[in-house]
Amino acid sequence: MLKPDQLTAGEVLSPYLHARAGDFLRNLRLHAESGADSAGAEEAARGLRAAARRIGSTLHTFRPLLDASWADQLRTELSWLSGLLAQEHACTSRLVRLVDALSRLTGGAEALAVGGARAGALLERRLTLARTRAHSAALQALGSSRFHAVADAVALLASEVPLGPAAGARAGEVLGPATEAVERRLLDAVAALPMSPAVGGEQHDTSWHHVRLLLRLHRHAQEALGADAAQLYEAGRALDRHRDAADAASAAASAARTPRIAPATAYVLGVLHADQRHEVEAARVSFQRAWQRTAVTAR
Repeated sequence: MLKPDQLTAGEVLSPYLHARAGDFLRNLRLHAESGADSAGAEEAARGLRAAARRIGSTLHTFRPLLDASWADQLRTELSWLSGLLAQEHACTSRLVRLVDALSRLTGGAEALAVGGARAGALLERRLTLARTRAHSAALQALGSSRFHAVADAVALLASEVPLGPAAGARAGEVLGPATEAVERRLLDAVAALPMSPAVGGEQHDTSWHHVRLLLRLHRHAQEALGADAAQLYEAGRALDRHRDAADAASAAASAARTPRIAPATAYVLGVLHADQRHEVEAARVSFQRAWQRTAVTAR
């Protein structure tokens, strides 16, 4: 058996990409077979998104080792697909988060209870409509020629990876610099975050979302090389909570701007927005603590 340092970069990357393409195709089959089983369809869609993200991350990080035009085109299409499939799940989880928070906030407060029921009904109408539209868009996309082209490309990837000339070099010579470049971008982005989680408020959300995406790229790069990325998951989960809370806060603020709603309803939605912004700050603190532990472990 060849040792890792005896393998070429292509011999390291190809099995990983083959496996992720297999994950994609398996979940695509499960989605097609789910029929009226909404839970099964949701689980399969989650698997499709995960496989698409991992393939896309690998194509991004190791682009210099691949056929560049092929990698760019497939990565663009997979990003389109995973983003589209994520919208329905995002609407569902946002509604659950907001309803749970509303129940917690209005449970023992008479002033909030007045507008709580109407605020909940408004949020449910808005987010259920958004979820229905996202579901329809996903179904339409999965039946489109564009999606079938993506599926065909992934099916080919399951057996053959279009490698570039650089992939013939020894793995240690070219894979290390590619993963280090992603890690450096992540470290720089984390260092640029505000020192205090409360600083900047919503105007800094984009910076935190960017760190989340870079952390995912870094984690997937580690996975592709067979490294243990478990220590990164806690920080990743904190950033997921940050994204969810920030999106929920935006949804509450948007609902509060609905024309002609009662002042009591608008008040509750304002309190709900503030509550989710507190959750954003808590998630930032959790990330910073998890990131410090990750940095210590990595030494």
